[in-house]
Amino acid sequence: MLDYLTAGIAFWMTLFGVQESLLEFRLGYLGRYWFLVISASLLLSFLLSAPITITLIIRFTVDPFTWTGNIILCTITAVIFGVILSLAQWLILRQTEMTPRAFALINTVIGTLVYFLLVWFNEGTLEWSGNPFGGWKTGLVFLAGGAITGAVTGKALDFYCERVERRLIQLERERVERETRERERIETEIREKERQEIEKLEREILERKRIEREIALEEERKWYEEHGDDDFDYEDDEDE
Repeated sequence: MLDYLTAGIAFWMTLFGVQESLLEFRLGYLGRYWFLVISASLLLSFLLSAPITITLIIRFTVDPFTWTGNIILCTITAVIFGVILSLAQWLILRQTEMTPRAFALINTVIGTLVYFLLVWFNEGTLEWSGNPFGGWKTGLVFLAGGAITGAVTGKALDFYCERVERRLIQLERERVERETRERERIETEIREKERQEIEKLEREILERKRIEREIALEEERKWYEEHGDDDFDYEDDEDE
């Protein structure tokens, strides 16, 4: 059991440590909590799955050394582990808008699958009770497996975040350009309305002057008619 526990710690701690180093730049200060939060979720998963496993072995006589019993125990443990681990990752990823929500589940599934394959390939060198430091070569295999898995999954998310970040920058640039064009259009319309209002005001002033002049000429004509000035040329005045 110590060998399996040591292998699990070596694999998962390395995996999440590598992921944190890759994601800290993209996730900002949240990246610094990645390793801590997921390590706590691993401990919680172990604390929940251990009593269930022990109960099944003691009270329901599930033999962990048989194929059927091993599958039952591993399935229950994997479900508890996957749910809590996915939840821990999702709680961090949901704080940012650029990260995919499905990454938590995908990352957990990939990690569990790789860990299962590593255990399967190294089952001959692992013991249920033994010296955890005796199989140091096997420990190196799990360290390397965790580092590679963490690098691949972490870099995949980092690449996705970079693409989304570029897209967000492009959308922001397009939004600014649209707002600039809209602002220029509104300013142009305002200037055009002001110009039209000025022209309308000038036409009204000219029309008012014309009417005032016509009224003045009409009054002048009436005055000359009343006083009988024969030298007054009505046609010239009308032409003017």
